[in-house]
Amino acid sequence: MDDQRQQPEQEYEVGSGILHVFGQHLKLFRVRAGLERAEFGALTGYAASSIVSFEQGRRIPQPKFIDQADELLDSGGVLKASKEEVARAQYPAFFRDAARLEAEAVELHVYDTHVVNGLLQTEEYARAVRESLNLVEKLLGET
Repeated sequence: MDDQRQQPEQEYEVGSGILHVFGQHLKLFRVRAGLERAEFGALTGYAASSIVSFEQGRRIPQPKFIDQADELLDSGGVLKASKEEVARAQYPAFFRDAARLEAEAVELHVYDTHVVNGLLQTEEYARAVRESLNLVEKLLGET
């Protein structure tokens, strides 16, 4: 028997790998450009704390930010190249295929017998549904 204790494996957070690598690249390009986080944040419209979060892989940057950063930091497309992977990191691994299919979808097929779904509702219909819910809540509250 081996008396040495085995160290527990660190939990791998979904998407953290690509976010960590993206953050490292972002920081390297920012430092190479000679910009402080606050300066870079002001140029991109983000607070310095957001830049820190992006660089540490704790927050997922928006695609628009990635495009801005790539141009401002003159990264030659390195940051833009990871844009799709960074966007996918927001979903758990088991849902990534469904999210990809949803993004490609051009139609929504739904069958409902009692309700007209969100985007298909007219303003009058939505108002009538809300009023009927208010009436139900009022009746349930009185009993």
